[in-house]
Amino acid sequence: MVEAFDKLRQRPGCLWLDSASRGPVDDDGSALGRYSFLTCDPIEQIVASENDEDPWPALDRWCRLLPGDFDPKLPPFQGGVAGLIGYESAVWLEPKLRQALCTDGTNDLPIPAMSLGVYDWTIAVDHQTGQAWIIAQGLSATEPDQRIELAKRRIDEIKQVLSESVPQSQPPGVLFEPIPIAGQFETNHPGVQSNFTRSGFCTAVADIVRRIREGDSFQVNLAQRLLRRADCSSPDLYRRLRQTNPAPMGAYYDGGNFQVLSSSPEGFLKVRGRHVQTRPIKGTVRRTRHDDVNLKLAQKLSASEKDRAENVMIVDLMRNDLSRVCEDDSVVVTRLCQVERYEFVQHLVSVVEAELSPQFSVVDLIKACFPGGSVTGAPKIEAMKTIAELEKRPRGAYCGSIGYFGAGGHAEFNILIRTITAAHGHWQIPVGGGITARSVPETEEYETWSKAEGMLRAMEQPGSGSSG
Repeated sequence: MVEAFDKLRQRPGCLWLDSASRGPVDDDGSALGRYSFLTCDPIEQIVASENDEDPWPALDRWCRLLPGDFDPKLPPFQGGVAGLIGYESAVWLEPKLRQALCTDGTNDLPIPAMSLGVYDWTIAVDHQTGQAWIIAQGLSATEPDQRIELAKRRIDEIKQVLSESVPQSQPPGVLFEPIPIAGQFETNHPGVQSNFTRSGFCTAVADIVRRIREGDSFQVNLAQRLLRRADCSSPDLYRRLRQTNPAPMGAYYDGGNFQVLSSSPEGFLKVRGRHVQTRPIKGTVRRTRHDDVNLKLAQKLSASEKDRAENVMIVDLMRNDLSRVCEDDSVVVTRLCQVERYEFVQHLVSVVEAELSPQFSVVDLIKACFPGGSVTGAPKIEAMKTIAELEKRPRGAYCGSIGYFGAGGHAEFNILIRTITAAHGHWQIPVGGGITARSVPETEEYETWSKAEGMLRAMEQPGSGSSG
């Protein structure tokens, strides 16, 4: 798949839903991150910033027009609507958030709040069986015979591209001179700045703890935005990222004047027919090179009242969100606070499942749950207002989602944590965590750097080429 990416990465709208590592096995026997998908050249696009007209109705129309001829013998994404739903896409879902999230004066590195395309073909890989396919739909044609012919031509075109040699030196892509960014502070990492000083972040954590104790919220997810000047192309950086910090829900998305590079371990929503699954993550400790140390850290995490309470609060929030569009009594917790190990950290992960009600679409499901509660806090609206007030910058792609709506009602989206956004000559690396009444400010600040380690290591490798 890496070689195919190298051959397609300069094409418009390149999207790689990349399972660079396998995750735990679900009850149906398939591993989290079983499939990877690579596509580009969308035939239509929705691109909207938070002050534009609401794009969600157009997205719903697009998804309802997708063909229903899904082949169950093939991987679940066989063409459809895919791309980025950024954090600020919530402004169209909740009127109370518009004033908090529409922050023109502080949007110093703007990217669209939503950037999605209609993709009529995909390269799909099943990492469990080792099989790979080129799947095409011919979606731009209207008649069945025309669709078949168009799909055949599309497959032939992609085969031709894949048969060609990878250029020894890739073109750098669009070059951006870094724009000046105000309000950033130096950190202990050379070349890396933050929108918080260390003491400023700790003060913000203490402020949230005070608000929680006064009854404003139960939990708030606070992040600091790390910033570094881009020194190589986004595809080259992504190749390094997936090596230093492989993850089952990774993604690369080229939105034209920005790129999103994610090594996310967290699944937001997975839909198979009418069956829905969400996998909230809350609770983090480091992972070292020593198994005995990791075991002790995992045992400490599993026994932590603070981390378990944090996780259970988000599980309850997700159960409530799902109940708005799912069948009564179908919402069940199938795993609670289990430890999962990733490259640099260990997490507490829970799994909630449900059955989508017939009167609601998959887009209705995303709208009911977006953004994921694990990256906002609870109650969600109040937590998001606090986040906007304290972080003072739009989150952009961070804490939004990348994924697909496919034929047959299938869909899958991640949560964009462990994510770099390349835009305007800079790499943005927001990292955060859930704050509760038991949070210790210095510990929370230290945890953000643990989460940033894999991304920073990718950036610190020798670059090649220019920023893009």
